[in-house]
Amino acid sequence: MPREWKKLRVGDVVMVEKDNFFPSDLLMLSSSYPDGICYVETMNLDGETNLKLKKCLERTVELDEDGEFAKFQGVVKCEDPNPELYTFVGNLEYAGEIMSIGPQQILLRDSKLRNTQFVYGVVIFSGHDTKVMQNSTAPPSKRSSIERKMDYVIYFLFTVLLLIASVGSIDFGIRTHSDMPNWWYLQPNNTTVFYDPKQPEKAALLHLVTALILYGYLIPISLYVSIEVVKVLQTTFINQDRQMYHEETDKPANARTSNLNEELGQVDTILSDKTGTLTCNMMEFLKCSIAGTPYGHGITEVEKATARRLGKDVNGFESHLSKNDEMMNGGAGIEMTVGPHVKGFNFKDDRLMDGNWIHEPNSDVIQMFFRILAVCQTAIPEENEETGEISYEAESPDEGSFVVAAREFGFEFYKRTQTSVIVRELDPISGKKVQREYKILNLLEFNSTRKRMSVILRNEDGQIFLFCKGADSVIFDRLGKQGRSYETTTRGHLAKYGDAGLRTLALAYRKLDESEYADWNTIFLKAKTTIGADRDAMLDSASELIERDLFFVGATAVEDKLQKGVPECIDRLAQAGLKIWVLTGDKLETAINIGFACSLLRQGMKQILISLDMPGVKSAEDYGDKETIAKASRESISQQMINGQQEVNEDTDEERAFALIIDGKALSYALEDGLKDKFLQLAISCASVICCRVSPKQKALVTKLVREGTGRTTLGIGDGANDVGMIQEADIGVGISGVEGMQAVMASDFAIAQFRFLERLLIVHGHWCYKRIATMICYFFYKNITFGLTLFYYEAYTSFSGQSAYNDWFMSLFNVIFTSLPVLALGVFEQDVSARVCLQFPALYQQGPKNMFFNWPRILGWMCNGFYSSLVIFFFATNILQYQAFRNDGKVAGLEILGATMYSCAIWTVNCQIALAISHFTWIQHVLIWGSILIWYVFLVVYGFLNPILSTTAYKVLFEAVAPAPIYWLAILLITVSSLLPYFFHISFQRTFNPMDHHIIQEIRYLQKDTNDPEMWAREQGKAVHRTSIGPTAMVEAKVRQLKDLLREPL
Repeated sequence: MPREWKKLRVGDVVMVEKDNFFPSDLLMLSSSYPDGICYVETMNLDGETNLKLKKCLERTVELDEDGEFAKFQGVVKCEDPNPELYTFVGNLEYAGEIMSIGPQQILLRDSKLRNTQFVYGVVIFSGHDTKVMQNSTAPPSKRSSIERKMDYVIYFLFTVLLLIASVGSIDFGIRTHSDMPNWWYLQPNNTTVFYDPKQPEKAALLHLVTALILYGYLIPISLYVSIEVVKVLQTTFINQDRQMYHEETDKPANARTSNLNEELGQVDTILSDKTGTLTCNMMEFLKCSIAGTPYGHGITEVEKATARRLGKDVNGFESHLSKNDEMMNGGAGIEMTVGPHVKGFNFKDDRLMDGNWIHEPNSDVIQMFFRILAVCQTAIPEENEETGEISYEAESPDEGSFVVAAREFGFEFYKRTQTSVIVRELDPISGKKVQREYKILNLLEFNSTRKRMSVILRNEDGQIFLFCKGADSVIFDRLGKQGRSYETTTRGHLAKYGDAGLRTLALAYRKLDESEYADWNTIFLKAKTTIGADRDAMLDSASELIERDLFFVGATAVEDKLQKGVPECIDRLAQAGLKIWVLTGDKLETAINIGFACSLLRQGMKQILISLDMPGVKSAEDYGDKETIAKASRESISQQMINGQQEVNEDTDEERAFALIIDGKALSYALEDGLKDKFLQLAISCASVICCRVSPKQKALVTKLVREGTGRTTLGIGDGANDVGMIQEADIGVGISGVEGMQAVMASDFAIAQFRFLERLLIVHGHWCYKRIATMICYFFYKNITFGLTLFYYEAYTSFSGQSAYNDWFMSLFNVIFTSLPVLALGVFEQDVSARVCLQFPALYQQGPKNMFFNWPRILGWMCNGFYSSLVIFFFATNILQYQAFRNDGKVAGLEILGATMYSCAIWTVNCQIALAISHFTWIQHVLIWGSILIWYVFLVVYGFLNPILSTTAYKVLFEAVAPAPIYWLAILLITVSSLLPYFFHISFQRTFNPMDHHIIQEIRYLQKDTNDPEMWAREQGKAVHRTSIGPTAMVEAKVRQLKDLLREPL
């Protein structure tokens, strides 16, 4: 009967139908397949879209109907709930037997049943005990580092406010007590508590309240509102950037929060998922080497990136590669016919297509090569009932590309039964398609230790063959003396394929005698039916006995299709000084291959591999004690990290680069308290870091370790539900709106459609937003200090009487109208350099991670500038107006004239200051800056004509008092110029004798050297990149050094 997920309890038996998610962690009991297998999609757990094969225990296979569970009783003893996705330890007691349970029998919540009509399972973990829930993390509240630092600046200003208010109040209390009785005109005997000489303490306390309100302009309350307005407008520009719009999916960039705009410009480390983030999660069969002859003509994304780095035309580079292929084939021309693109197949070479392979030398070897591709696999064919086309569901994308390639070559994998594989293959004699059935006798599965898989089959002639495919190093070690004919030449082809970023696999076969197979099969069946910890070791030993004396036929070269522009993006990010870590759920070999494909790894880079595949750990596992295994694992991991760190420290070659590669099991120990500092130190010392077979929880823990351990800004980027923890734990989370659903996007701070857009998001928008926000905040402090301290000086000038120098409306509108719009223009439109120059000079980005525009020296410098300006405004204004007649009738200036003059000087000074600070002017900046000054005078006119009861000291002060007086305008000119001189001299000196990077670029652009002197422009570009060990640039430089070393060697 149907039941809601939340009502499931441990021990319930559940039937899950095809294409449904598992509601809890289940122990698989049986399935619709007679042999008890099922196919599971784990995209929400590890980001992989390829199917995983699960298999129930043989003892429960027959439980395949509802009625058979009426009397079903069993006891499961297993590990406690934990977040480990790839391990499981337990036993099932059923029908008087105790059977071992492993990950192969566990169906995890949030994975989906595929290509299987139904499965039965018993709930072992439910609710928050399930592994996917154990991997979940609470969403954090994120604030940018600038905002956090701004809090400390506010605390500092608040302390200054308390200090000056307290000083003024103490002085006022003393004066009230000592001097007030002598001020007869204030009627000291008939006054209020505010000025009572008999109660100076109360008067001082009440004055403190007045002072805190009056000097409150030192605290820029409106800054928070202005920042929010600016950030919202900045996100609008990010969302509207056409350079980050993906036309194929109709998805623009999406800033889902405005809190972290400036944080984009301060990223130090990027932690990235692989599948669906760096790659398209799509393998394409590109090239192959058969019988020592290379086939296939094409160019990979890595080769395209290298060509662009060398300044070559990609089409010309492809022609160059084609000529090289001709030379490798003894000068024979290669014809190419471009047909419709087939998903998973990008092979171009007419020598093998359309049955032409039968005319090639060694056609029998080619036939065997194609046959191995078609048969040595575990894919499931699905026929489209409408079109009749065959599609495949494979355990891995590369295996899917192999069966597609076999089909395109004329060997179509058509049907799979429980015991056989049916292939429609081209008969070289008749030239027609024939259907052949291969009976599968045994399947020797792939694992990370074996690095190969094999099938043993019987063909229609009764002959027994072993077909094997695996890593080239493993296959070459198992070749017989007669099977090495093509080994030497193929090794050269494999090296070239590896340099091009292709994933290679070697293919071999062996013909078996009946008696040999029968003897071996007895051993294999015994190992297969063994229950206990030794089962896997016995299976591996049995496989070793038969996988020998192989005959080598060739190798495949598959491109793990990177997203467009990924190598170039990684190159640019590395040149900008960013570190890139890859955290993936893929196998070790897959992670390394994609590392080469996207240029995070390269030939000549020393790989430091940390894993538990060590003799000490294996011997402890054989002993079987859990504590012993854990202790041996910790000691092994610690020693490996010590050795790796020592190797890095002792290396004296500046050109050598190191890469750290660690798997999930080892990482679980490396993240423990005693080892995580060593792991982080080693990782920081390496040029690139790749963590494979990691769970979602481990992704979040690694991100937290980097964020807290380095104290630098981290960015997590991914596209699947398994990346949510990492995205939430990082300072900035970026979601890829790809094919794996919207979970990552919903948890992210920024969403983009392709990884390559990260380059523009950080190097352009991040750089701009950081400098805009940092300069804007510093300027805000400057203008508030400039204005606020003039109030304090006037208070001191008037014996801290509490009288304000300005009209109430003047003070209220200072931050709201007269100085607010220019600072918004600064925060939204300011550009030290253009977007194109940002990308051409990526090292400019380091101004953000180094925090060059919002450090304490710069903040205090702006504050000192405000302090100086306030002194000039007050003392110049009071001294100019104090000792001479101001009006035509000989009267001196009063409070209203002094206030209007000082206020006008403040408005002119702070608005002219922002004009000096701006690098990039548009008509908008001009209108807002000079318009703000104009608005002040318009307001003064309108407000001055109101009833004196409303306008008070501003009544007709412009027309009747200050405007007709030349000294007013001269005072504004003198005070404004004097206030701005220190900043002007500082920036002039800095640009002349100690220029920053953007100053030099601005000067070059102003002198038009980028067009008039291209060599100088290119030379400066070369300087403005961080020396990097990853990316196509580093790969090209490494090849150049290698060629130079070869030229230096004596002949």
